[in-house]
Amino acid sequence: MPRSVNNVASRAKRKRILKLTRGYFGARKNVWTVAKNTWEKGLTYAYRDRRTKKRNFRALWIQRINAAARMEGISYSKLMGALSKAGIEINRKVLADLALNNPAAFKAIVEKVK
Repeated sequence: MPRSVNNVASRAKRKRILKLTRGYFGARKNVWTVAKNTWEKGLTYAYRDRRTKKRNFRALWIQRINAAARMEGISYSKLMGALSKAGIEINRKVLADLALNNPAAFKAIVEKVK
């Protein structure tokens, strides 16, 4: 009995991954083994960087809050401590947005906790 291989499925799988690697440089886009390895490595980078993105944004928000708070004469750590002591539950993302786009509202929050 002849050997049976599912060539249609194999070809479809290769085509799918080669389509995903379109735009890559050199052999990474058209040589099957290189493209497959590059694509798999890309998935691990994507997984890692979805977590790194959260860290980076938190750091950015803290820097923005700190800069705006120092313009009001208070440091970031003192501001955050005073906010929690006053029972004001506002997250860093919203606070950074207020500091950037609505300085009057940010100033009102700082005055309330001082």
